Amino acid sequence: MIDIHSHILPGVDDGAQTIDDAIAMARAAVKEGITTIIATPHHKNGKYDNPKHSIITLAAQLNDIMKQHDIPLTVLPGQEVRIHGDLLKNLAENEIMTLADTLYLFIEFPFDHVPRYAEQLLFDLQLKGFIPIIVHPERNAEIMERPERLYQLVKRGSLAQLTASSVSGHFGKKIKKFSLQLIEANLAHFIASDAHNTTNRPFRMREAYDVINKEFGMNAVYFFQENAELLIRGQAVYREEPERIKKKKFLGLF
Repeated sequence: MIDIHSHILPGVDDGAQTIDDAIAMARAAVKEGITTIIATPHHKNGKYDNPKHSIITLAAQLNDIMKQHDIPLTVLPGQEVRIHGDLLKNLAENEIMTLADTLYLFIEFPFDHVPRYAEQLLFDLQLKGFIPIIVHPERNAEIMERPERLYQLVKRGSLAQLTASSVSGHFGKKIKKFSLQLIEANLAHFIASDAHNTTNRPFRMREAYDVINKEFGMNAVYFFQENAELLIRGQAVYREEPERIKKKKFLGLF
């Protein structure tokens, strides 16, 4: 199994704080059946800055530590980039790290809204050959209120990644229900852990896939697992025609 979103690099953000934390997370990942993980530290979110060159160095060091401890886990470099006005400029200056050095790029919105310039910026990224992946849209207040925002972004070529703990119900019933609706409407393309530790923000990938299997069948599980494989190979991922979510249906009025 491949996990494309984690905070396993030690001491760089609100994820693993020490090398021991990173080792504990790696062991937990292997127990889940994860063989390859992308380390995606926060960047430009107002609190943490982790430029490309330092992520590459730290990921290489963590791979050495994995070998020393006989942990069968490959760590690939990535980044969780908060959307910001200078993103294209920072990309040109080699500060932004794509996922596993592919053309796929994580984009994080603030939790309470989608910036007005998001549509144009995501379009401009695609013009430059990049494929933006919106992380955890199911936890964004504006998208929950107006799923049309995500529909329009996906319709225009962006992809979306849901968090395993959202799908498994650990962020509450409302977020679980919305996550399943996004899957049903073809508005989700990846499931990833967004793991920060082994306690309150663990992996829960198996749990999420169990829920997806129960709700949608094994083909849906394979869809997400194969997309993660295709991503790290830098190949085109599977995507179905996106559909609109009716807000009334989401609020449970029918």
